[in-house]
Amino acid sequence: MSAKGNLSAEDLCFTPAVELREMLGKKAISPVELIQAFLERIDRINPVINAYCTLVPDMALGAARKAESAIMRGGEVGLLSGLPVSIKDVVPTVGIRTTYGSKLYENLVPSEDALVVERLKEAGGIILGKTNTPEFAAGASTFNQVFGITRNPWNADFTVGGSSGGAAAAVAAGIGPLAQGSDLGGSLRLPASFCGVVGLRPSAGRVPKLPNELNWDELSVQGPIARTIPDTALFLDAMSGPDGRSPVSLPRETTPFLQAAQYPDARNLKIAWSDNLNLMPVDPMVLKEARKAIDVFRNLGSEVAEDCPDFSGAKETALTLRGVRFVALYGEQYHNDPEFRRWVNPLVTGNIEQGLKLTVEEIAWAHRQRSEIWVRVKRFFDKYDLLLTPTAPIPPFLAEVKFPTEIAGKPMENYLDWAMLTYAITMTGHPAVSVPCGWAENGLPIGVQMVGKHHGEAALLRAAAAFEQAAPWADKRPSLG
Repeated sequence: MSAKGNLSAEDLCFTPAVELREMLGKKAISPVELIQAFLERIDRINPVINAYCTLVPDMALGAARKAESAIMRGGEVGLLSGLPVSIKDVVPTVGIRTTYGSKLYENLVPSEDALVVERLKEAGGIILGKTNTPEFAAGASTFNQVFGITRNPWNADFTVGGSSGGAAAAVAAGIGPLAQGSDLGGSLRLPASFCGVVGLRPSAGRVPKLPNELNWDELSVQGPIARTIPDTALFLDAMSGPDGRSPVSLPRETTPFLQAAQYPDARNLKIAWSDNLNLMPVDPMVLKEARKAIDVFRNLGSEVAEDCPDFSGAKETALTLRGVRFVALYGEQYHNDPEFRRWVNPLVTGNIEQGLKLTVEEIAWAHRQRSEIWVRVKRFFDKYDLLLTPTAPIPPFLAEVKFPTEIAGKPMENYLDWAMLTYAITMTGHPAVSVPCGWAENGLPIGVQMVGKHHGEAALLRAAAAFEQAAPWADKRPSLG
């Protein structure tokens, strides 16, 4: 195969995955050359930001050699053949340490892959390593007792958010073009906003979660982080599709998501903008930057009105159902394993303890309230194609801070209060994507959250691609060397 031509190694690492795929298909670069370029950059950059917590260079190069042989033979290759990917460290990977960010599992090496990992491998993706996460993916900032803090590529003094923080940092820093992550209260969207990349929370069941102790869970989902909307769509195509073992899995779309992203269009859309979903304060600087999206969409031919669904009770519902979920997942360990109570982060045990205090009436109210929120939001989307909000209510905060304690002068009661712009959307199950839209005064990125209709990823990606085309961002790079 030929060499990488006129591209520098750094340029190669910041080339969109869709373009890398074309280069690999045309044999303009080999999978081995590509993986070597990323591994060399990781060696330089990862010690600064700590995006990857476990690296598997020998495994990656071995997979690259196999991909190269397949491409040279001219046979059929997968959607991601030869492309590097990363996996969040709460997702099992056969033969690769998976710690869940916890001292309890510091040396765990799974014997089986999660379904999403199987699919990415089958598509030809090459795993570079695991990305850092808060313990059990519970946290507003990415740090844990095993691997420490993940730092923002744009300024290492600041946080990447949580919980897919390592994933977003890797993509932003040019040390991985495609990162798998997960999202309960905003864990794909918030780190994407803080790191200046794209993070998509798909509809529940779009990417089936297996293994899964809570098979009926529709609140926590897996999804993609990437530099561009087309890259995000490509990665979603590779990981989505039904599986009979998951009772909430969705049928595969008849048209690939990548095709939707490659035909951007925001003409004649009816879009609602909300500063804060009537749920919380938002930093004025964030509002100033995020509201620029209004003019972008109007110039693209959309009709934008200031309007908001009724999210009454969303915060209380989210906190109640989160407590129930943590008891279901970890309650038995909390009661029976002293090591669990000794080592596990208070943010995790606090969720469990909050759940254990709930009454039957409170849990029943939350389930009913979520249903009522869904009905109200469904009626809202009968009038609109998209809902726009800031993704995060504040710019990135300092890396050592566990969570913001106040926003615009209003105290935050717990580590989840600040995430209600994203968590409220989780309650409804609508697909949502965070797209870069501006800069804070300290030079850190700000994102806008775009929410689509129920199961409406294709239309959402088409509109987001139009926005990205009108307000391009992916050519910007942090100064990491």
